[in-house]
Amino acid sequence: MLIARLRVAALAALVAALTAACSGERAPTTGADGKPLKVYRHSEDGSPTTLDPVQAAITYSNLVVVNVYDTLYTYKYLKRPYELKPNLATSLPTVSDDGLTYTFKIKPGVEYTDDEAFPDGKGREVVAEDFVYSIKRHFDPANRSQGSWLWTNKIVGLDDWGKNGADYAKPVEGLKALDDYTIQITLNKPFPQLPYTFAMGFSAFVPKEAVDHYGREISVNPVGSGPFKLERFSTAKAVFVPNPKFRQEPVDLEYEGYDPAIHGEFGVAAIDGRSPPFVDRMEIDFFTETASRWASFTKGSEVQWTWAPVEQVDAVVKNKQPIVLKDEYAEKYHYTGDSEPAVVYAYFNMDGVLGDDGPPEQDAKNKALRCAMVKAFDWQERNDRFYNGIGAIYPGIIPPAVPEFDPNMDRWSVTHDLEEAKQILADAGWTPETLPKLTYGHSAGVTQRQIGELTRGFMTAMGWPIEKFELKSYATFGDFNRAIKNSQLDMGGLAWQLDYPDAENVLQLFYGPYETPGSNNANYKNPEYDALYEKTSVMQPSAERTKLYRKMNQMIVDDCVQIMGLSRTRAYMWHKDVIGYPDRHILGGQWIRYVDVKTPEAGSEG
Repeated sequence: MLIARLRVAALAALVAALTAACSGERAPTTGADGKPLKVYRHSEDGSPTTLDPVQAAITYSNLVVVNVYDTLYTYKYLKRPYELKPNLATSLPTVSDDGLTYTFKIKPGVEYTDDEAFPDGKGREVVAEDFVYSIKRHFDPANRSQGSWLWTNKIVGLDDWGKNGADYAKPVEGLKALDDYTIQITLNKPFPQLPYTFAMGFSAFVPKEAVDHYGREISVNPVGSGPFKLERFSTAKAVFVPNPKFRQEPVDLEYEGYDPAIHGEFGVAAIDGRSPPFVDRMEIDFFTETASRWASFTKGSEVQWTWAPVEQVDAVVKNKQPIVLKDEYAEKYHYTGDSEPAVVYAYFNMDGVLGDDGPPEQDAKNKALRCAMVKAFDWQERNDRFYNGIGAIYPGIIPPAVPEFDPNMDRWSVTHDLEEAKQILADAGWTPETLPKLTYGHSAGVTQRQIGELTRGFMTAMGWPIEKFELKSYATFGDFNRAIKNSQLDMGGLAWQLDYPDAENVLQLFYGPYETPGSNNANYKNPEYDALYEKTSVMQPSAERTKLYRKMNQMIVDDCVQIMGLSRTRAYMWHKDVIGYPDRHILGGQWIRYVDVKTPEAGSEG
């Protein structure tokens, strides 16, 4: 993975920004005309470590990227199930009969925000060649992309372009700008999910001038054509102002999926026919401690959106299925309760001491060890202690949020049985003396430390010597993620938020060629699994594809590749002066452009 080395000036800027954030600096409350400014203050439980789209692999980075940059597609604001819609594209692509050639048209007249990277500081028009350049960047080895896995071995000539020197002046046969507003992509084989990938932050349009001008510092100096312009950024806070050059596109609420029965109480009808963004300033506060985030939210004058932390759920919620807030909270806040299209799990690094690439006898012992660890893990206790018992526990990696989920799958892998775990160890010949030393990684913060301690407790109860189960903390999630991508850990706790509503998005986590620094953090390599993945990846949705998806899911469970899984259910809460319908799911963050804030003068009209 690329570790950006910022020049001294950039570091100084970051320190200054962080100092300002920590000193309690707040946005002005009135504009030059004396009228109240509309400021939306968002909160997240972690912070970005880079804002470069080629590295936007974590939720917090993507949140910023999709608000500063443009992508070809996004999702309809309110439609559920999720439905793709054009963003910078004029329409959905035209596709050849053989499913190999996609043609995309982009909107003319869209301009990058003004920035010193451009001549005279004036942003130029966004053109199709920008997309070609942006996708090429993922295959330039110098960038150590975390998003190249999306298009690896899919676009004709793209992989070879990267292997043969990554010369940006040389064309790629399958990736062309036919003119300023037309993009043509030719695939090696059908890939039905291709349009979904162009709604992800990884696919954002990045101007070459900005990369040339800022170099590695593009990671903290994003230059895009999206709804917002970044004004200030640190690991504690990001501040945005509206991009004055953002295109005027009035909201059609009916098209966006508006349902008065679901969305009416949140005031969303007030934005119909108006062009986003609607606020004068947006701030995102990055908290690593839930208590701090909750205190800021309930103070009333600081952050305006969060979710009830686990330690507050019993105090805040009167009914868990479905979630209903107690009256005193429902009077003060809007809320929703949803099970995430995501999976929480603990991964095993198969390139380490738990792997299966050694002598067959040792591989069998290692598999037994992994299976014993799976059996020793108590998901119900994890659910009760960290999610107030409202999370959904299920076997495998396919979550209930996608249609390929199998509700009838055997639950052996999520049924805690300590005695069976001990027996599996004994039958395989493992003893406390022969068990390997493991390093379990996690990001800093009380909750992540507690999850690590809980995991270690399950393993020591099975017979693992505590001194052989090391917990290693990293200052940020980004640092933790870098350790994973460099295969420096034996295991760790993670969650995968679906990038698009198709089980292929989680099954690709175990495809061999996507090994680290790609998305296959487990470094799992199974030829049979890989063959099934390659077969299903070109199939349109069907009963046959669902059957194969479920077979792959069972293979992961049978090989005890990781400890899985659970989908979190959260009580999302926001102040009643915020007009919006928040969504942290499927590329969470793109909904923010539609947020409005009531002011004393404007009332419900924002």
